[in-house]
Amino acid sequence: MATLNDVAKRANVSKMTVSRAINHPEQVRPELRDSILHVMAELNYQPNAAARALVSRRTRVVKLTIFEDMDTTEPYYMMLLAGIANELNQHQYALQLATRNSYEVSECDGYILTGIRQKNYAWVEQLKQPVVFFGRNQQGYDYVDTNNYQAIQDSSAYAIQSGYTNLVFVGIAVDEPFEQDRERGFRDFITANQVSGQLVQLANHCHVATDYVRQHWADFPSNTAFICASDRLGIGIEDGIILQGKRVPEDYGVIGFDGVLLNQIASKRLTTMKQPLEAMGRAAVRLLLANIANPGSPATPHDQEKIIINSRLSIAESTR
Repeated sequence: MATLNDVAKRANVSKMTVSRAINHPEQVRPELRDSILHVMAELNYQPNAAARALVSRRTRVVKLTIFEDMDTTEPYYMMLLAGIANELNQHQYALQLATRNSYEVSECDGYILTGIRQKNYAWVEQLKQPVVFFGRNQQGYDYVDTNNYQAIQDSSAYAIQSGYTNLVFVGIAVDEPFEQDRERGFRDFITANQVSGQLVQLANHCHVATDYVRQHWADFPSNTAFICASDRLGIGIEDGIILQGKRVPEDYGVIGFDGVLLNQIASKRLTTMKQPLEAMGRAAVRLLLANIANPGSPATPHDQEKIIINSRLSIAESTR
């Protein structure tokens, strides 16, 4: 295993210069720092994280704090975790997972927060470390998200292009920015394109969506496409249509949102808006580490940093 001394010899600099390039890169000339980093890569030198933490007075730990229950039936959070963990590993940072019962356990250099609701903001405001949200927020915190508005516009446009003449948006019954953006995208689409459409909010469970179809079946003429705010709702809608003796996608179309597993196990594999969760996790880490390296005053909505990564339509069996 390569040592600090090996790097210094190969780069023809002192060990102190190598250490400074690792722990205080701003104090080293860019061309010299790049040369040292190149040698480190050649020798596969891994700086000692514990030693770096002592020098920088940092923990080298980032907390991913999840404010909602994780469902074991789909790997949504596993894909997000993979992106976060892989990016942190490249920067010699460790990941600590925190849930509602472990918010205050141990120290860290910064937080990535997801699943947050209005009631949680009082806790967030007390934090002294940098924070990045996974999902849009209106409180001025930096965040990473997908373009929920455009995603639903794209889903709706594809449904019309596929020949469906009536649209139903099946949203999630939460008053949160991601849902607001998706609903706004749907409303704007049907208004701009003069398409027949309706909007409903349901609890995010398959059986709820199935029951809704059964109870309101008379409201859905043939050639309707259901634009769903989650694959979970999409599966429920699809099951409800099939239980009514109708065909998917010939009679009715269904488009989901997420694309992490459930879309693959539906009776007819769901066409869905696939979120790039691994890439979004990596982007959240890069944004947080930049904030850790350059601490400043709390953000306001006017200087809020945001990274938007578009979802893409994944076409399968539930649309024509």
